[in-house]
Amino acid sequence: MKKLLIYSISLFSLTVFAQFPSQVGVLGTTAMYKDSSKFVSWGTHCHVVKGLQDISTPSLGLVTVGDSSMVIGKADGSVVSLGDAGYAIVTFTAPIKDGPGFDFAVFENGFNDTFLELGFVEVSSDGINFFRFPATSNSPTSPQYGNAAVMDATKLDNLAGKYRGLYGTPFDLISMMGIPLLDINNVTHVKIIDVVGSIISTYARYDKNSNIINDPWPTGFASSGFDLDAVGVINQAGVGTNELNNEFSFQLYPNPISSVLGVRSSGLKGEIIKIKILDVLGKEMKRYELNSENSEIDLSDLNSGIYFVTLENEKSHFDRLVVRKKIIKE
Repeated sequence: MKKLLIYSISLFSLTVFAQFPSQVGVLGTTAMYKDSSKFVSWGTHCHVVKGLQDISTPSLGLVTVGDSSMVIGKADGSVVSLGDAGYAIVTFTAPIKDGPGFDFAVFENGFNDTFLELGFVEVSSDGINFFRFPATSNSPTSPQYGNAAVMDATKLDNLAGKYRGLYGTPFDLISMMGIPLLDINNVTHVKIIDVVGSIISTYARYDKNSNIINDPWPTGFASSGFDLDAVGVINQAGVGTNELNNEFSFQLYPNPISSVLGVRSSGLKGEIIKIKILDVLGKEMKRYELNSENSEIDLSDLNSGIYFVTLENEKSHFDRLVVRKKIIKE
């Protein structure tokens, strides 16, 4: 009985003081430098909703530093500030998939290893239903971290901004396996949401264990909150190209779209390809014929939502050569 009691106490101690990977340059860190060969692509589109400079003082207004264009492409230190509780949604030329190890990484512009502005990360495979990575913050919940914050990366997990600028915080989609309405092998959207680091319950944000997440606050400046630099893709589910046969392929871009959908093809060889735009119920909304390598389709009159683009090789007339791809209209 005595041995069992001692074992239980030791196990409890390990659980309480368990550490997560450390800061950049320390053995065991998971920080990923922007030039890592593991990155195969970067975000190509970003939608930003900016938050307040100080959520407790709305009169200061919204943050003003940066815009969505700062997030496109490789991490380079140029950022868009999200402000208190602001967010950004990043999309890609092709979906992210669950593969070996980490699948993507989020970059913030922290200027050192201890002043860390944090963000929640959510993913979606349809652009509508988003699901949050289970974040953990074992940082002290008092006193309030301020502009002289000295934070410890080993106490943080599944929170973007854990590492300094030009080093991405990686995420593994395997931890999201089994969530209804989420296909971890077809993640099309990554959402980054600023953590309001206040320890005041009125404004506080919480981790998966209902602990307050303490990070530098208030930072009532034009650059307040999480500063998003880029999202790098490690495991990609193809490049958006589907084949009707060994010679013909096509790509749809951008995705999501605002008004015009581009269709880029190869190997057409004078054949006519039928294109249909279907809603989620299978109702045909539009029909076109593609007879050139590159075409644009005006979808400005469609309502926002999810649609399917179906392409069929007219010469073959085989159902198995019909290819369908999902697009999102903003």
